[in-house]
Amino acid sequence: MSSALLALVCANTPLQSAYELLLSIPVVISIGALEVAKPLLLWINDGLMAIFFFLIGLELKRELIEGELSDKRNIILPGIGAVGGMLVPAVIYIYFNSHDPIAMQGWAIPAATDIAFALGVLALLGSRVPISIKIFLTSLAIFDDIGAIVIIAIFYTAEISFAAMIVVACSILALMCLNKRNVIHSSPYILVGTIMWVATLKSGVHATLAGVVLAMIIPIRSKTDPDISPLKIMEHDLHPIVAFFVLPVFAFANAGISLKGVGAEQILHSVPIGIAFGLFFGKQIGIFGLCLIAVKLKLTALPRGISWLTLYGVSALCGIGFTMSLFVSSLAFEQTGVNLLFDERLGIILGSLTSGILGYFILAYSLRGSRKLEQPTT
Repeated sequence: MSSALLALVCANTPLQSAYELLLSIPVVISIGALEVAKPLLLWINDGLMAIFFFLIGLELKRELIEGELSDKRNIILPGIGAVGGMLVPAVIYIYFNSHDPIAMQGWAIPAATDIAFALGVLALLGSRVPISIKIFLTSLAIFDDIGAIVIIAIFYTAEISFAAMIVVACSILALMCLNKRNVIHSSPYILVGTIMWVATLKSGVHATLAGVVLAMIIPIRSKTDPDISPLKIMEHDLHPIVAFFVLPVFAFANAGISLKGVGAEQILHSVPIGIAFGLFFGKQIGIFGLCLIAVKLKLTALPRGISWLTLYGVSALCGIGFTMSLFVSSLAFEQTGVNLLFDERLGIILGSLTSGILGYFILAYSLRGSRKLEQPTT
C-alpha cells in the first residue's frame, strides 16, 4: 500500500519525469547471440512476477498434497465460489466494453483477487476471525490464482517460437530428472529454472508461467529423509522476499497513475467502469451467489463458524484485485501500440478500495462479539 501511494505521489509531482525515466531504463543481458533486452518495467513484470508465481506454485502444490485442499470436503465451496468470482466480473466487464475490440482485451482484469491485500484487511479484525474464514478465503484465492494462470497461458500468449519451446521442454525433463534422483538442494533447480524462464520468455508464452511449472517439480519430501522438505524450505525463504520486495516493487512500478487532466470522461470510460463494477459488484454477486446456490442444492455446506453475512463480507473482500489485476492489465494493454484514451488502473484502484472498505465493515459487524464467545472457559 505504501509503495502504491509512493508511486501515485511520484506520478503527480515534479518527480514524474524521473519516475517515468526510471521505469523506461533499458536493461540488457546478453551471452553470445542470446540477448534479453527490456525496459526496467518489463523486467519487473516478467522477471520479479515469475518469482511471485513460483511462490504461488509452491503453496498450491503443498496445499494439494498436505494442506487444506487435500481434503475434498474443503475445496467444493471455495472452488465453486472462485468460478463465480471469475465469471461474473468478466461478464460485467464485457457488458460495458463489447463495442470496443481493444478494450475487450482487458476482460480478465476484474476476475483476479489479490490474496495478500485481502488477508491483510482480514488481519485488521484480529482474533475475532475464525480459522474457517481464513481457510475459505485462502482456498478461494488459490483457485482464483489457478484460473489466472490458465487465462494467462491461453489468452495472453503471443506467437509461439517452437525452437524456444524445445528448450523449455528439455529444461522440464532436466528438472524432472533432478526430482527423480532425489536432488534436494535448491541451486540446480534454480539454475535450470532460470534457463527455462529465458526460453519461455523467448517462446511467446508469458514468462511467469515458468515459475509455476518449476514449482510443480520441486520435491515436497526427500526420498531418503522424510523430515526434509525442499519445497517448504524454498517457500519459507521466498515469503519475505515476495512480501517485502517483489510485490512492493511491482506496486511501485505499476500504480503510478498521473491524475493530471483526468476528468469525468476518463473516470467514466467503459474500461475503468467495467473493471470497478466487475471487482465491486461482480465478485460479490459471483462468489456469494454461486455459494448460496451450491448450499441450497445441498452440493456442500457452509463451513463451521461462517454465517451467510460473513460469507458475503468475504465475497466483498475478494473484490480487492490490486496486484493481480494490475498484472493482468499490463498483459492486456501494454503491447497494443495504441494511444489509449483510458487508464485501466483507475478502475482497479477504485474497485479494490471500495471492495476492501465494504468487506471490512461487513465482517466487523458479522463477527462482533466473536472474541468473547471463542475465549476458553475456566
